[in-house]
Amino acid sequence: MDSELIKEALRKEISSFAFVTKDERELFDPDGKEFKWFIDVKGVMLKPGNLNKISTLLWDHLKDRRNFQIGGLETVAIALASGIVMKAAEDGRDLNAFYVRKSRKRDGMQRQIEGALTEEDVVLVDDSLNSGKSIVRQVEALKAEGSKVVEVCTLIAFRDPSYYGYFTNNGIKVWSVFTLEDFPETGGLLKDHLPHSSPPQPAYTIEWKFQSKNPAYELVVPKSAPVCDDVRVYFGADNGAMWALNQSDGSVAWSHQTLRGAGRKRIFSSPALHDGTLFFGAYDGNFYALDTVTGIKKWINFESDWIGSSPCVASDLGLVYVGLEFGLWKKQGGIAAFDVQTGEKKWWHQVETHVHSSPAYSRKFGVVVVGSRQGHVFAFDAQSGKHRWSYTDSTDVKGGFAFDEARGIVAFGAWDADIHILDIASGRLVRRLHTYKPIYSNPLIQNGKLYMGLLDKRIVCINLETKDLVWQYMTQSRVFATPEFINESLYIGSNDGRLYELDPATGAEKSYLQLSERIVNKVAYNPKTKRLFVPTYANELYCVVKKDP
Repeated sequence: MDSELIKEALRKEISSFAFVTKDERELFDPDGKEFKWFIDVKGVMLKPGNLNKISTLLWDHLKDRRNFQIGGLETVAIALASGIVMKAAEDGRDLNAFYVRKSRKRDGMQRQIEGALTEEDVVLVDDSLNSGKSIVRQVEALKAEGSKVVEVCTLIAFRDPSYYGYFTNNGIKVWSVFTLEDFPETGGLLKDHLPHSSPPQPAYTIEWKFQSKNPAYELVVPKSAPVCDDVRVYFGADNGAMWALNQSDGSVAWSHQTLRGAGRKRIFSSPALHDGTLFFGAYDGNFYALDTVTGIKKWINFESDWIGSSPCVASDLGLVYVGLEFGLWKKQGGIAAFDVQTGEKKWWHQVETHVHSSPAYSRKFGVVVVGSRQGHVFAFDAQSGKHRWSYTDSTDVKGGFAFDEARGIVAFGAWDADIHILDIASGRLVRRLHTYKPIYSNPLIQNGKLYMGLLDKRIVCINLETKDLVWQYMTQSRVFATPEFINESLYIGSNDGRLYELDPATGAEKSYLQLSERIVNKVAYNPKTKRLFVPTYANELYCVVKKDP
């Protein structure tokens, strides 16, 4: 059959069976706003004969291209690439195919890309092209493997080619069988890409990348976040190494190797800096104080069985606090305060179960708070360790806390999917905000607003005066990472591998950095050099700088 006849037959099929309106069923976007219409291409694509039509049209477009391989994102690309490979075989062409997982597999061979990549150029296929975010991540994942994407082919493009500046800037051709203009019932190409509202563009240059060996891909949790001084950046890795890297070039200044852990858990504790000392815990049960210049130990506390908690320092009191965990029936967890100079344990409180949560210190109120896996939150006098109050109306608290000292409140997220806001002085519940999934991220409080990443894929901003939601931003995956405020922008990563720079007032995306692996921790920033350090759960650390406008 002639290609134009096949195209028209397929267009009618999509128009008749894939086009759905809000009158037929409820349709919602990720922010909960109602769609007027939706094109369910996947349902039509797998009907008998339709996949053959789509594959024929895509192959007719591609068959004059020499020396390429075909792939795309699961699950659509599995069908499309297979169909195109079969059409190529009919023409005597042996076409290599692969597919990209939405996230790296956590068991087995732990691959992100299934199938053997060749040295040939890559053509990506998909059923539709709207924002292009998922394809951008595929391009970056393939770059990391040394592959070059030269074209993106889709069944339906939702926007004018001028919208896709990322692809143009990377020399990637965009082609589609149809556009929305071929379906008058949609109203035509989406028009929300005027110059003043064009999509954000990647605005960062990668100066260097470092990767620690043997990342534990199966452990998809917040890991050791980087911290930096003026010269070096520090972070812990799954293989038990605490790394100190020179910020100028990513070379290793020193490393300290812990020798054991709990299975593949070695260092999840994010280090803390104080007066030339680096503090961190490890799953060997030790709490370390190392010299930041040499990596030589100043002191080590050996008494716990595991430490996943991240320390915090009360510099005015000369104390560092950390959660401890034990494997004993009647002694499972607690919080300890150590002298920053000598490592002497100044006070200790045992709690009913493990403490993975990271303590937080309020200088104004003289209090340190910490949570437990039983869902209890405890407040202690930061100097003496005297118990101040307990809050018990939550479940497992894995993350940390943020204080708003001006309003006298402290906030945290819990495994009950709630954001809890408490009175610092009494522990009384001030407000409880429900989300849709358990919470692992730490909150950030800035200028009377609370910012937080959620496992329901949202980043939210809450007005602490009214306790109302100001805005929400939907990412493409779960958010473990903690937000950071840098130069009047909000920076936060997602499991979609994207570091988002958002306007803290509106939630609008200002720019982004797309990486191939999940970003599960907050970034670190050196204001003197304007270097930004971005970690991934694969024990990678990227040093990036923002491009000049």
